[in-house]
Amino acid sequence: MPTARQELLRLLATKSFRLGEFKLASGRTSDYYIDCRSTTLDARGAKLTGEVFLEEIRNRAWNPAAIGGLTMGADPVAVSVAVVSGNIHAFLVRKAEKQHGTGQRIEGFREKGARVVIVDDVCTTGSSTIQAIEAAREFGFNVVGVMCLVEREEAQGRPAVEQAAAPAPFVAVFTASDVKREHIALSAQHSAVRWKP
Repeated sequence: MPTARQELLRLLATKSFRLGEFKLASGRTSDYYIDCRSTTLDARGAKLTGEVFLEEIRNRAWNPAAIGGLTMGADPVAVSVAVVSGNIHAFLVRKAEKQHGTGQRIEGFREKGARVVIVDDVCTTGSSTIQAIEAAREFGFNVVGVMCLVEREEAQGRPAVEQAAAPAPFVAVFTASDVKREHIALSAQHSAVRWKP
């Protein structure tokens, strides 16, 4: 039976990964696209995301009170971990402060000094992860770890996030290479089964 991590990788490879030519948010073009929300908003995918992130958080003994990141990519990840854990709260970081109501940038869990983990779905340049780290620290959170579901391994995203996160460590659950490899392997298996004489 596959582990939660193996099953999550398989889901990402089938639901979230596409080969072709795509324009990225950074303005660059790529020969593949990863839309993690197709997996993190899937019923099974959400549960697996929560389990895999929670296992990593526990293995590292970060003991956070809450988990969150920049809306929208981080939202399903944070909520999944909160639901699966039963004791780690979630928060969302707005891209800009609200211009009405309380005008707050951080929604949900808001306890100054609390240990938190910043999450994101995909890290390319790392700019959304870095914005979330900065907003969390500005609010008064103690950032103890930073995680992303898939690191694209390009655009200097990892070193930029590591620098912003320090001294907190940055962990990528999967790299784009992991997902691409799984996608190609599953496509080959599917073709072999389809063309079996």
